[in-house]
Amino acid sequence: MIVRRLKDIIDTSRDVKAKTWASRRLLLREDGMGFSMHHTVIYAGTQTHIWYQHHLEGVYCVEGVGSVELIPSGETFRIEPGTLYALNKHDQHWLRAETDLHLICTFNPPLVGDETHDENGVYQLIPDQAADASVPTAVPASVSNPATALAAKATAES
Repeated sequence: MIVRRLKDIIDTSRDVKAKTWASRRLLLREDGMGFSMHHTVIYAGTQTHIWYQHHLEGVYCVEGVGSVELIPSGETFRIEPGTLYALNKHDQHWLRAETDLHLICTFNPPLVGDETHDENGVYQLIPDQAADASVPTAVPASVSNPATALAAKATAES
């Protein structure tokens, strides 16, 4: 079992900061969960261009107000506590914060930990290391329960 507290991550190597945001990386690839989970704060009055070409991201707002605007369509969605948005098509977007936005973000494949957006708003994909080969990053569509998929994989490997 992994137990971490946000207060123990702040100002460590898992607290990655940029001009418009801070991302506290609660779970990373090395944790072996098949996804990463972050508590990200987007600073009030900022906008961030993001385009996850190599990752899928799910985002859940727990505090603050802002918006996400899809590029190039301009379609805009309000973000407030209780809002989830999922970038299931590697959607290029602008993320804007009216107030500090506190977001719980999950990434697949999981981040290693020190990634920041490049000039195109992209996190570069860091190749898997040998230790990550046993960590599934996706469940086959034919399996509706991830626990069942893991159990089946374990049985097949034994």
